[in-house]
Amino acid sequence: MSGRIRVRFLDTRPLRGSQPFRDLWIGTSVSQLGGQIANVAVLAQVWDLTGSPVGTGAIGLATGLPMLLFGLLGGALADTVDRRALVRATTTGQLLVAAALCAQALAHNRNVLLLLALVALATVFSALGAPARRTFPVRLLPGDQVAAGLALTNVSFQAAMLAGPAAAGLIIARWDFPAAYGIQAVAMAVSMLAVIRLPAMRPEGGEGTASERGGGWRRRAKCGGLGRALGKGGGLGRALGKGGGRRRAERGGRRRAEHGGWRIVLRRPTLWGSMATDLAATLLAMPVALFPLVNEIRFGGNPRTLGLFLSAVAVGGITAGLLSGTVTRWRRGGLVQLSAAVVWGLALAGFGLAGPLWLALGCLAAAGAADTVSVVTRSALVQLETPDAYRGRVSSVEHVIGVAGPELGNFRGGLLASATSAPFSLVLGGVSAVLAVLAVAATNAPLRAYRTPSHGGADTDAGPVPDADLAVASGQVP
Repeated sequence: MSGRIRVRFLDTRPLRGSQPFRDLWIGTSVSQLGGQIANVAVLAQVWDLTGSPVGTGAIGLATGLPMLLFGLLGGALADTVDRRALVRATTTGQLLVAAALCAQALAHNRNVLLLLALVALATVFSALGAPARRTFPVRLLPGDQVAAGLALTNVSFQAAMLAGPAAAGLIIARWDFPAAYGIQAVAMAVSMLAVIRLPAMRPEGGEGTASERGGGWRRRAKCGGLGRALGKGGGLGRALGKGGGRRRAERGGRRRAEHGGWRIVLRRPTLWGSMATDLAATLLAMPVALFPLVNEIRFGGNPRTLGLFLSAVAVGGITAGLLSGTVTRWRRGGLVQLSAAVVWGLALAGFGLAGPLWLALGCLAAAGAADTVSVVTRSALVQLETPDAYRGRVSSVEHVIGVAGPELGNFRGGLLASATSAPFSLVLGGVSAVLAVLAVAATNAPLRAYRTPSHGGADTDAGPVPDADLAVASGQVP
């Protein structure tokens, strides 16, 4: 590899080379857009029903608690059953809840508790399916394309973040809440169709990773069902793992009980280092809660300026995504994530010091770009470094950290700003994040040295292929 850095646009090899991933990406992109439209509809409807910031704040409670409570359970399920079947079932649940939201809007519901209950139920289904869904790219793509696939997914998410709220405003203004929820239901139906077209993805029993095996894992015995994942010392494992695979289920239950998601993360320096880097960045430097205060202090509280803050982050993220071919081809994923996290912290410290609006927006755009690079490289590293038998549970740990870190970071920033000032909170948070990330880098040599496997990452022994178009997913050659 030459020392010259080549700027590449978005790497579209996963879309060109894998029909199953292309189906998944289209379905996910459509569902993300529908979800953003529905999020705005829920916010507007709750405000319409309550006229209180406490009511709109309750939306966070209705989504945050189910995500934290059911996310880890979703990880255990993802390591027990066919992941495609699990995501199909949870997507069906989300589709039914979207239909129920549409129905309550058509019925002119005035009970905010019913609306919040439906939001919480939708989050339960999302939390149960998210860990399994996170494992799909590494099973559908060769190892050297996993980061590119995640970058494509991130770009579609950032695009939905930009277009969804604007589209929701137009839809609600013209056709009211039922239309917004109806669009979400249609979007979930498209996502369901994409999941149905995927090949079966049962968890594999091997404990090697893509990095260690150069791609592909051997399929182990699949008997014993849920008992193999939950059984301890034979108790629940014996109850659920009856039949010809009883003894193997008991051994599997003890092994999996011993090596749960958190234990795997703590045992692998690359995993805990990557997640610690993300947690340091979000917990110490998350800026969103301070946007209104900064806007009030420096820009007169103009609501359009507040909107520009959020848009700048999204624009930076989309720009980084469109140019992600530059970084997804770099094999030093650990160094890339660490560097991006440092840029994130410095950019947000710069935002705290910025006077002119153009400089503040530039700093936020740089932070959004760094966040996209960090998310893509971290997600690829976590999936490639985790044995398939534990990917669901490790993905649930990553998901919980991804949810809790930003929320706690916003809370921390708000508390510090109330005791000092918004600029001080931003600068201290950004500098603290940089120092924490540098500490992780200094103490975690495996993360610094990590290299993405050049090939592999998909199952090489997946059994019969139901459709010729799916051969690339279940017969990936290292």
